[in-house]
Amino acid sequence: MILDKIENYKLYAGITERLTKGFEFIKNTDLVAIASGIYDIEDKAVFAIVQEYDTKEEKDCVLEGHTKYIDIQYIVEGTELMGVTTKNNQKVVTSDLDKDYTFYEGETAYIKLVSGMFTVFFPDDLHRPSVQDGQSSRVKKVVVKVQI
Repeated sequence: MILDKIENYKLYAGITERLTKGFEFIKNTDLVAIASGIYDIEDKAVFAIVQEYDTKEEKDCVLEGHTKYIDIQYIVEGTELMGVTTKNNQKVVTSDLDKDYTFYEGETAYIKLVSGMFTVFFPDDLHRPSVQDGQSSRVKKVVVKVQI
């Protein structure tokens, strides 16, 4: 897992060419003005999902992981807590390999993400997004999916 501010993205962009394309989308797009939806960056190998939502109580948020894609999760506006842990012996709740998600039961540590921050989650990283920090707040986020 990587946690940083977007101004430091070049430290990580060179890991793969596709990660570079994902970061370039974040840096070169007017993310405040862009509408929610899915945006193709590289023919399904790299695409962005722009979301707007209200954060929720921890009990209403799921712990998830992916196997086919790396996630870059960038906070455009708002604040959320993100539960994080590594994959080990968590109980699988449900899985859809075609849609590249598995939901788990398990404990996490929490990090606070504010506007301008991003995380990168690799297949061994599990995350519980959208958790409120004391009270619900409106968040605009871009999740760039980068095929492995």
